[in-house]
Amino acid sequence: MQPMKNVILASLAATLLALFPAIAHAEAHEEGEAKWSIAIHGGAGTLDPDAMTPERRAEYEAALQQALDAGAEVLANGGSAMEAVQAAIIPMEDSPLFNAGRGSVFTWEGENELDASIMDGRDRSAGAVTGVRTVRNPILLADRVRTGSPHVFLMGEGAEQFALEQGFEVTPSEWFETDARRESLERMKANALSSLDVDLKFGTVGAVALDMDGNLAAGTSTGGMTGKRWGRIGDAPVIGAGTYADNRSCAVSATGWGEYFIRVGVAQEICTRLRQGAIFARSLEDMGVMQTRFADTAVIAQAVSDDVMADVARLGGDGGIILVTPEGHALYSFNTTGMYRGRATSDGVNEVAIFGGEASASNTPDH
Repeated sequence: MQPMKNVILASLAATLLALFPAIAHAEAHEEGEAKWSIAIHGGAGTLDPDAMTPERRAEYEAALQQALDAGAEVLANGGSAMEAVQAAIIPMEDSPLFNAGRGSVFTWEGENELDASIMDGRDRSAGAVTGVRTVRNPILLADRVRTGSPHVFLMGEGAEQFALEQGFEVTPSEWFETDARRESLERMKANALSSLDVDLKFGTVGAVALDMDGNLAAGTSTGGMTGKRWGRIGDAPVIGAGTYADNRSCAVSATGWGEYFIRVGVAQEICTRLRQGAIFARSLEDMGVMQTRFADTAVIAQAVSDDVMADVARLGGDGGIILVTPEGHALYSFNTTGMYRGRATSDGVNEVAIFGGEASASNTPDH
């Protein structure tokens, strides 16, 4: 019976090797010099290089770099991944360029309703809020839900009541409003357009990080979709869809057409595949069926991410993800023409990009 089991395992291993260039043993945190890594995004979508002026591009790149530097500084100084994720997201929530915090899109009724979630890979503790209207930085409130309540997910008035009880200041609605977002809503109503017609990109923001203690974290923040109705909630505040972190596998933050990311469970799906792959690899090693520790974990993480995003595309959705592995690989995958993004590592990587093919990003628009 045992020889047959070994044959079956060897056959499975061969199948996996045919699918991926290598099978990796995912070490929780490699020994040696401590590493840190961070990746950020500011939304994915139908982006046309010819339609973006040099001035506008420089404005976005500067905003991305500011957010990236804020998170990287925390990590370089020995701060935690959770601190770095929040440090990176706050500048993007405060910028009118992104659909999160200030600059969030309007609901059908002309309101700004904000969503955010955050997760700690150490213990998989998580916090999330949706439909918040008076909290300047929803990512901070999401983390307070994680640390200051017995719950994971709070909504609307209840979330705002909790914020007041926790000492958060009330931010007036004027802070979140911008003329460009209001014009999008008016154009949508006047021309009977869908939110996808007026939102050529999904401006959700997010960050994922690995700190020098080997801990992972992920966070995501958004204003949702233009003209959303009936209390619509997308993937950004949903743990497992738009945000997930697990020290055993990876940290992921997503941006895109939320309904499809929820259906696929994108963030957790990627992390689960990587964790199960590591478990399978260890079982092969323990049984002496084959040696797997030669592999490049970045290759596996990229292949898994691309495959999950291809699944989203097959269902009809689009968008992208950022990912950090326990080994410190900072990766992207998106099935749109562009994604506002950036990454930095302790190995000296520091880059921001917008369109497909830039900054060594994975870009799979044909999926």
